[in-house]
Amino acid sequence: MFDFVRKHNRLFQLMLLILILPAFVLVGVEGYSRFMDGSNAGVATVDDRKITQAEWDAAHRNQVERLRSQMPNLDMKLVDSPEVRRESLDELVRERVLLAAAKGQHLTISDERLQQLFRSDPQFAFLRNPDGTVNKNLLLAQGMSSEMFAQRLRQDLTLRQVMLGVAGTGVASKANSALAFDALLQQREVQLQRFSAQDFLAQMNPSDAEVEAFYKEPANSARFQLPEMAQIEYLVLDLEALKSGVTVSDEDLKKYYEENQSRYTVAEERRASHILIKADKDTPAADRAKAKARAEELLTQARKNPAGFAELARKNSQDEGSAERGGDLDFFPRGAMVKPFEDAAYALKQGEISNVVETDFGYHLIQLTGVRGGDKKSFESVRADLEQEVRRQLAQKRYAELAEQFSNAVYEQSDSLKPAADKFKLNLQTAMVQRKPAPGASGVLASAKLLEAVFGNDALRNKRNTEAVEVGPSQLAAARVLDYKPARLPELADVKAQVRAQLMQKLAGEAAAKRGKERLEALQKGADATGLEPAQLISRAKPANLPPKVLNELLRADASTLPTYVGVDSGEGVYVLARINKLLPRDPALIDEQRASQQYAQAWTAAESQAYYNALKTHYKVKLSVPAAAASSAAP
Repeated sequence: MFDFVRKHNRLFQLMLLILILPAFVLVGVEGYSRFMDGSNAGVATVDDRKITQAEWDAAHRNQVERLRSQMPNLDMKLVDSPEVRRESLDELVRERVLLAAAKGQHLTISDERLQQLFRSDPQFAFLRNPDGTVNKNLLLAQGMSSEMFAQRLRQDLTLRQVMLGVAGTGVASKANSALAFDALLQQREVQLQRFSAQDFLAQMNPSDAEVEAFYKEPANSARFQLPEMAQIEYLVLDLEALKSGVTVSDEDLKKYYEENQSRYTVAEERRASHILIKADKDTPAADRAKAKARAEELLTQARKNPAGFAELARKNSQDEGSAERGGDLDFFPRGAMVKPFEDAAYALKQGEISNVVETDFGYHLIQLTGVRGGDKKSFESVRADLEQEVRRQLAQKRYAELAEQFSNAVYEQSDSLKPAADKFKLNLQTAMVQRKPAPGASGVLASAKLLEAVFGNDALRNKRNTEAVEVGPSQLAAARVLDYKPARLPELADVKAQVRAQLMQKLAGEAAAKRGKERLEALQKGADATGLEPAQLISRAKPANLPPKVLNELLRADASTLPTYVGVDSGEGVYVLARINKLLPRDPALIDEQRASQQYAQAWTAAESQAYYNALKTHYKVKLSVPAAAASSAAP
């Protein structure tokens, strides 16, 4: 054997190469592809250490899971938006910055301090056993061991220390907070005079040349541009359409009724009163025997005078909750009581008293005092509901059968929807649509997915059917473009009236502003103030229906010398002239001193904390390799 190997050495080398090379290639290529698939690409650096795309994706997945656990019905499209993905990256960068700072500042949490915080912090109460140790079963349910939890807690507490020196030392005196809120909520007494474009509109009479020049200005012509439009025909296969074509026989309805009797039967409930002599399962046998003997004595008394059961319960029952009500337990369905009690209660007739019933709580005497429910609705009374339900089920089954056929039909005969309409007996409809759902659109024409398919290259250029698109629950639609009009600027003659109206509004606004400025200049030179409105107080808390731009300008105007005049063009066709008469402090009813001080301290601390974090980012050389808009490029 060995002689054979030696004689055929080159042959064996070739065989080994054939066996080994594929495995090497597979492992090598896989490793190389993993390296080059983008998961190792850097998206940010902190302290010259790279954050990879894979780490970002993992952080985003963790954030999504946290949100999903808090809000089970959350639409997952919302959490995969560029904004939310960027938040995930920002949080990951923040964690790395704080870790670098903690390391640089030699911050750590000792084992003793960790234990003390765990045992004293209320937020960890649900994880603590009565003896103060960690509940390992709860940790396992969250996929963590005790060591993992301790490591994570130590890291969280260490990171808190980095910011605690700033966030925990915010100071805001009452004087400073009062000064800040006085400046923010200061009141000013003003008298206004308004110059509205509407008052000058009738005087405007632009020439045709002026209208044409206004229309040709790019900023103005853009207002009149018509959106791209497509005239389409479309088919809809949906559950509602199929339901109308489904017929249901009386035989099918009655069969369904018999098979689902429980749905049309009102659950029976029973009302009972009881007398309890306590003796739980851990009570010594001798004591349980005494309790049972006492229950037997009470049973004898109860059966001699059934009408006096309530009074007997008040005096003798040891169930504190029901004794004062004569033992009354109100109505209860099956499953509400422990099994022995329920079986006894549901075996009694109205007014009967049970034998002594033993449960884990002790010994009971039960008197049945009422029965309700258990009635079955007649077939005729639920016939309409039955028919609707059976129709829906049959239509759902039919829809599942036809959905794939419908998709294939509109794809295979892509030059027309009529064959599919004839095959499935569907109504071929037409409509004019835009690339985005029109305001007020509903149903199929409001589907962004369908409109995206309509304005796709294949549908527009080749006039082919779109694929069958799911536009709603159990609803498919396909469309075909009949005519397409790109976005375009209409001829001036077609929109001349609208253009003229907008030009007149612009000119009237300019005339109003001119008149207002002239009046302002005259008042500043000492002209008579006749025409001003009565004085009123304005503030950010009392804007007096003033546009935000006007309010801000009036509140920031220099009031070192009073009275003073200010003019503001609102940008909405109204020029507002104001005479500022007085400055008044904020209304004390808006916010009290203590609340003002707290809010000011919180705002000041937040600002200082953010400034400190920004300084840390600069110190540890944070660089982002992806722009904000690219945050959605990688799927989680």
